Amino acid sequence: MASRAASGKGKPAIVAQDLDTLARYVPDLQEWPASWRVEDKDIPPGQAIVAIFTPFLEHLLTLGYARKTLLRHRDHLWMLGGDMIRRRYEDPDALAMPVVTLLHNLIEEDGGPLIWPRISESEQNSFDATCRKLYHYLNRSPNA
Repeated sequence: MASRAASGKGKPAIVAQDLDTLARYVPDLQEWPASWRVEDKDIPPGQAIVAIFTPFLEHLLTLGYARKTLLRHRDHLWMLGGDMIRRRYEDPDALAMPVVTLLHNLIEEDGGPLIWPRISESEQNSFDATCRKLYHYLNRSPNA
């Protein structure tokens, strides 16, 4: 069972202490590729996206964030993965590149791509915060 630690706001945070924590936090993670697909050929790139996101999701669990914050980051990653699959249909260049390259082209220090269909400005800002965290995680120094 996951233990709880203070999140800094007086609320308990989820702390990863066992292998089941990620499964409780994202019970449908292995189903994400199917939820993003337009055609069955989208499943392998979707699985590659999940493989990239999984270590980051595990990392988030170690940071002592409140449950609500963790769920928000989880939902934003699901949105980002779906946007990546959508872009592969709209842009032949995106279709030709590996998903890790597409991801690095979409997220940056300032945030992520504009989500379509359009979300509110506050939702986009929140999504961008998750993308910034992912960007910094993926670009951290190997000695960190």
